[in-house]
Amino acid sequence: MKKILLLSDTHSHLDERIITYARQADEIWHAGDIGNLDVTDTLNSIKPLRAVYGNIDDDKARRSFPLDLFFYCEQVKVYMTHIGGYPGKYNARTKQLIQAEKPQLFICGHSHILKVMYDKNNHVLHMNPGACGTHGFHTVRTMLRFEINGDKIEKLEVIELGQRGKLK
Repeated sequence: MKKILLLSDTHSHLDERIITYARQADEIWHAGDIGNLDVTDTLNSIKPLRAVYGNIDDDKARRSFPLDLFFYCEQVKVYMTHIGGYPGKYNARTKQLIQAEKPQLFICGHSHILKVMYDKNNHVLHMNPGACGTHGFHTVRTMLRFEINGDKIEKLEVIELGQRGKLK
């Protein structure tokens, strides 16, 4: 069983609340738009980190992290990328990879909109944790946490970190 903290769109922002949740996880997954690599360096010093780069990330992030990441956590095949869309609205590249690779869990960021939904056509659970940074149009900063236990994704929680313009 693995406890996962899923975040995205930090845009160089990391605060004590994010760090507190990171310490409670077994692994931290970042779905892109990292910003300054101090964010990922800090997270990786707390717990093992898996990450992809996003569209705002510079060449240092692009050399450090892939565009697409496929891996297994327990017995769940995971596909993570930054820009991917969601069921019924995937971009062409993502749709092709989902159909070819057949992950059980698809993760993306980019939209700053928290969304979790099951794609019954492709038999994949889609997760977008929203944005936990302070840059963007989102009003509430969010992350997700959940557990992977064998081949099951369980105990999904939305973590609200407060209003974008107000740090708690």
